[in-house]
Amino acid sequence: MNLTSRESEVVFRIMGELSAGHSSRDLRVCLCPLLRDLLNAEYLASYVWSEGEGRFIDRVALNMSDDNLSAYESYYQFRDPITPALQRRRRTTSVNEVISRPALERSEFFNDFLARDGLYYGINYYAYAGGANIGDLRIWRSRGKEDFSRREIEIVDAIGPAFTNAMRRALAREGGGRSGASLGGLMERIASEARLTAREKEIAMSAALGRTDMEVARALGISVATVRTHLKHIFAKLGVSNRTQLATRFAFPAEDRG
Repeated sequence: MNLTSRESEVVFRIMGELSAGHSSRDLRVCLCPLLRDLLNAEYLASYVWSEGEGRFIDRVALNMSDDNLSAYESYYQFRDPITPALQRRRRTTSVNEVISRPALERSEFFNDFLARDGLYYGINYYAYAGGANIGDLRIWRSRGKEDFSRREIEIVDAIGPAFTNAMRRALAREGGGRSGASLGGLMERIASEARLTAREKEIAMSAALGRTDMEVARALGISVATVRTHLKHIFAKLGVSNRTQLATRFAFPAEDRG
């Protein structure tokens, strides 16, 4: 995909933020204005899904009113005709792909929530790890603009895996939180099913969270060569061939993979 010089500059800045070690919240706060500039959007929101509560929490937003978003959190997210369908997608998806424009505009969700802040055209990306939805990007334009193009959707899709990895690492560092605990538990289950040893679990989870062999070695007080030997055994037990496949194995359990 060819990017203009302006797009390249913004994407470079986005990748810098994704590798900066931000908290899960600060990461999304930093990304919102950059994605707005990259996509000529006006409105952005980001949530983390709480499986235990069955709702979206930890809101970050740009150019959307607090009162309207509070109404979403307490009422409209439970009467939302588009987000459940978007949330099931493993790629950036236009709202128009999951509901027709006339049907959306007839809905309470559109008239009493989206339209109040001027949201009209939208695309969403949902990050998944260990089968858990660990964060999302909801990007919107007003009625007076054009809908998002296929090229713009592909740009967000290209950024998506880096966003997922950054959120995965942030939630692992934060620990204790609902999403971090959920993710950790899912990864633990997969590791146990594969009969990984305690040390192999440590290394597999660290590698899946994006840590380098050197970082893992330093954290565990072992040599890089030992880390790599363990990884060979882990790959064999999990049926993968490399670190990328290992991360994917943790991101999408067998029952979720197509």
